Formats: sequence, C-alpha cells, structure tokens
Amino acid sequence: MKPNADFLFEASWEVCNKVGGIYTVVKSKAEAMLAYYGSNYYVIGPYFPGSAKTEFEEKSPPEFLRKAFDALSSRGLACHYGSWLVGGQPNCILIEFGKFSEKRDEVKKNLWEWFKVDSWQSPPDFDEPVVWAYAVGMLLQEISSQLPGRKIAIHCHEWLAGTAVLYLKANKARVGTVFTTHATVLGRVLAGNNVDLYSLLSQLEPRKEAYRFGVQAKHLLEKACCQNADVFTTVSEITAIEAEHLLERKADFLLPNGLDMKQFPTIEDAAIEHSKIKANYKKFLLSYFFPYYTFELDKTLIFSTFARYEFRNKGLDIFIRALAKLNDLLKEAKSDTTIVTFFFIPANVKQIKLEILENESFFKDIIDEFEEEHSQIHERLLYSIIAQKPVTASSILGEQTMFQIKKKVLRFLRQNNPPVCTHDLHDEQNDPILNGLREAKLQNSSGDRVKVIFYPIYLTGADQLLDLSYHEGIMGGHLGVFPSYYEPWGYTPLESAALGVASVTTDLAGFGRYICNECLVPQFPGIFVVKRFGRSDDEVVNELAEVLHRYSQYSKEERIQNKIEAKRQASLTDWGKLVRQYIEAQNAAVNKVFS
Repeated sequence: MKPNADFLFEASWEVCNKVGGIYTVVKSKAEAMLAYYGSNYYVIGPYFPGSAKTEFEEKSPPEFLRKAFDALSSRGLACHYGSWLVGGQPNCILIEFGKFSEKRDEVKKNLWEWFKVDSWQSPPDFDEPVVWAYAVGMLLQEISSQLPGRKIAIHCHEWLAGTAVLYLKANKARVGTVFTTHATVLGRVLAGNNVDLYSLLSQLEPRKEAYRFGVQAKHLLEKACCQNADVFTTVSEITAIEAEHLLERKADFLLPNGLDMKQFPTIEDAAIEHSKIKANYKKFLLSYFFPYYTFELDKTLIFSTFARYEFRNKGLDIFIRALAKLNDLLKEAKSDTTIVTFFFIPANVKQIKLEILENESFFKDIIDEFEEEHSQIHERLLYSIIAQKPVTASSILGEQTMFQIKKKVLRFLRQNNPPVCTHDLHDEQNDPILNGLREAKLQNSSGDRVKVIFYPIYLTGADQLLDLSYHEGIMGGHLGVFPSYYEPWGYTPLESAALGVASVTTDLAGFGRYICNECLVPQFPGIFVVKRFGRSDDEVVNELAEVLHRYSQYSKEERIQNKIEAKRQASLTDWGKLVRQYIEAQNAAVNKVFS
C-alpha cells in the first residue's frame, strides 16, 4: 500500500506532552508511519518548556515551514521545529500559543458561528487545547498555501486536537482531514456516573445528557469534529457503537492501537527480568507483612492492576468483590497459596505511612547485620556442608551475630494487621478503594489467603518503597487484572502481555473485543477476556473470581505457558501490522478532498 498524501501531519495534545494513553499511541507508531511517509511525516503538539527540554530537539525548519511560521508569528504564535526524541525521531512541530490565548473568546465565537459549539461556560481544561488546536488549523492552512499542488492530510486525535479540523473546514482549506476519537467525552462521563451506558445507548438524548453533566462544550466540539471531518475513525468496535449513538456518525474505519513490539523484551529476556524483579517484590513483602505474621513466599502469587482512579470505569469495584470471593474459595479449600494484590492507582496522598517506614528501617537493619557478616556466614556454611556437620542458625551465624539479629527481629515485630494502604490519604474515610476493601472484608488478616496493598502513587523507580518503574512493576508480577467497564482500548493488558505477563481484560474494553474470538477460553489463554457486555455485575464478579481462582491453581509450568501465549497475542498488535489501517483512513481523506 502507498500513501496518497504527499505530506501527513498528525496532531495530538500529547505530542511531547505525556498526559494519557494517546502519548503511547502516537509515540509507539512513529517509526511505522515513517516507513510510509519518510521525511514528509510530521507530528504536531503544544510547546511546554518543561517537557520540550527532555523530549524535543530543536532544529532549523525547512523553507516552506519557515514561511508558514513567519506568517503565524505576526498573529502571536511561535512555532518550534525539530525532532521528537522517540523511536524514529519524527519531524516535530510544537506551537507556543500563550499570547494567542488572548483570542480565546474570538475562537469560541467562531466555533459557535461556524458549528454551534456552545463553549461560553467551558471549564479551564477546555480553553488551552482548543486555542492550540485552532492554531494548528491556521498552521496547516499556511502550509497548504506554501505547497501548492501537493496533497496534504492531517490526522487529529480527540477533541483536544479537533478544532484544527473545524478551522480547516470553515476556511475551506484544501487539506484532507481524519478525526479519531479514542473515547467519547459523554460516554466516559456517563459510565463514570453509574449510568448503564451500553443498555441505555439507544434511549439517551446526548445533548440533554451533556448539559446535565456540564460537559456540553467538549461534547458539542467532539460531535462537530466527528461530523465535519472527511474521515471519522475510532479505536475499537465498542467505541464505534458508542460514537454512532452519541456523536451520530458511524465510524468510517476502526484503527486499533498497537505497540512497537521490538521495544519489548523477548520471552526469554522477560523471564530473566521477572526473576530479578520478583526478588524485589519478595523483599518488600518481607518488610510489609512479616512484622505481623508470616506466610510462604515461594507459594505466593502477585496480582496487580494499574489505572487512573476511575473506580467503576476501570472495574475496581468488580475486582475487589472478585478478590473477596477468591479469598473465600482459597480459605474453604485450606489452600497454602497466598495472593498479594497490588492496586497501583495514583490518589491524593499525604505521605508514606510512618509505620511502613519504620518497618522498612528495621528490616534494613537486619539485612545490614547479615551483610556485615557475609563472608563469615559463607565460610561457616561451606565448612558445615563439607564436614557433614548439622547446619543450624547458631552454627552458621555465630553466637554473637545470632544474639544481635534476635534483638533486631524482636524490634521488627508488630501486633495487629499490616496496613491496607502504603500511604496516608487526604480523605481516607471517603476513598472508594479503601471503602470497597472494608466492605469486602479484605483487611490483611492473618487468616486471609488474599492480601491487598493499595499503592497510591506512580511507579517512578525511586519512591522509597518498591523503587520499580511502571514496566518493572508489571514484569515482577504473575497476573495483571484490568476488568474495565469503560475502556475504549486498554493499553495495560496489552502492555502486560507484551512484557510476558498474563492478563485479564473484558469484552467492554476495545482491546478485549479485538482479541476476544467470541471469548472462548483455551487451556492457556494468556489473555483472559471476561464477558461484561449485557451482564449484571454479580455475573461478572462470579466469572472474574473463577478466572482468578483458576489462575491461582496453575502449576509453574502452566503459568509459563500462559506467559508464552500472552506474548504471542501481543505480537498480533505490532504497529508493523496495524499501521496499514491508518494509511487506509488517511488515503480515504485525501481521495475525498483531492479527487
């Protein structure tokens, strides 16, 4: 397939500005796009000095861009040209729009007169991207005038970049336009407010609901972009269903999100990394749980979920209830397996709990005692084995070391149960996760086979506790669980699989539907797809609990088979395969404008 556009510009608020999942889409896809468009492929984003410093290398623009930049400069816009420092280093334009923001009322006035977008009472997070995207439209119009006779297309992601489409259409610019919604504004809001979205879609009055929830500006803008773009696309079948009702246009193409799989470890490398990182997890579990009681670490599985704090949309309510059922099943069977589940959900934290910091400090003190005597311990152990003498703690550690360690262990021990959350939160009494865990009676009691740790901060690799990055956090676990109710695509189960970790998703997630295959579950599914479409919460809880229980019963060899299958399924979403659909959509837009 060959692209019909001579120049392709891809605009997103998340170019050089990581705030959500679209950053991953555009970043990971860049090399695949370059394979089609070469040096005529450009990404466009907002200019923020902080992020540009680490993600952007400024360069001298080519002549046609310099002239377009000069034209915009006189209107209060500064454009920066260079490379985005990601795979492939695509051409990048960042628009500095601070001074131009003074014209936001004029922008809103035009949006009303052109397309009846009511944005007079818009929230602050509406104004900045809309002004920026308006400037993107101005830039493309100037570029078009500098490249007469050349076929130009722009691909805009989400309502945040969509005003560029509206500007170009209102000014009759000869530019092919593609607009992609990754999640509708109204759909996300309705789902987050406990509206049974998929059952009520055909009965909803979108405009009325948008005003009811105060999102009319974003919704009406999104709808205008959808209806006026030459080509309208969504990322999944489930979002297409939603968009057809809420935005009143059927998607022309589905553009599934992919990954650049060569950036991920092989299954062999992933297995090595898993073993290394699992050792970090074990040390953390020793300091977190063992002051209170002990369990067999070699018979412990680590489940985890990573998400924005959307309690219902991300299926956290369902997950907690399923864990409670799993706990009951394991206790009834008198299982010696322990499940430790991490909720990696950033929340409004005050500080790390003092109790946990003390546990960490006392644990480190014990480790330091061993480190000081390491060589002597090694010699005594070697001697005892070769001399065929009984190996005891005293014979290996020595009387003095044994005495010191006993004192430090006694200081390490505590009463009661381990905390459920690693940090103090600003509003613990009203926190949905903590309340859900209380209701489910998951409070880290010694008799529970399911333990829970709410870890309410981003994994940065240096957080004073686990000290793992996001990918390391995934790779050290056994199963990633993402039972979303509202998830237009869902990168987390895909990334888990790409990192060689089995995962759980649902058929209400775009990715889940993409790999569902009628949701038939083979012996080793790798990626488990729980059915949520058209089912009650109780039914979903029961199925998820069954999946978790099934996984907890797998042997090590069976877990390895699931890892291999997860990795294989992730490979099906490599951008090398999926990018063709982007080219098809962009070609259709070019054909519509230039034929």
